[in-house]
Amino acid sequence: MSENNKNSGSKHQQPEDSSPRNGLGFRQMLSTILFGALGVQSNRARERDFSQGKPSHFIYFGVGFMLVFVLVIIGVVKLVLHFAGR
Repeated sequence: MSENNKNSGSKHQQPEDSSPRNGLGFRQMLSTILFGALGVQSNRARERDFSQGKPSHFIYFGVGFMLVFVLVIIGVVKLVLHFAGR
């Protein structure tokens, strides 16, 4: 019975979202970039990113997010100016 207690105790020590594969998935990278842009990322996610993520992937996703963000802002400004009569 003490052996079962040891095994069940070790299961609770590992984080639930740990995966055996290396690297982060698309959804994890996207959430990291979005929450990082807002400045509200959790400590658990930050530790996961630094242990499993590759810097080049963060750079690519960050630049891509920046480009999409700037294009959306330009589109919104042009739309507002169009409806304003300019």
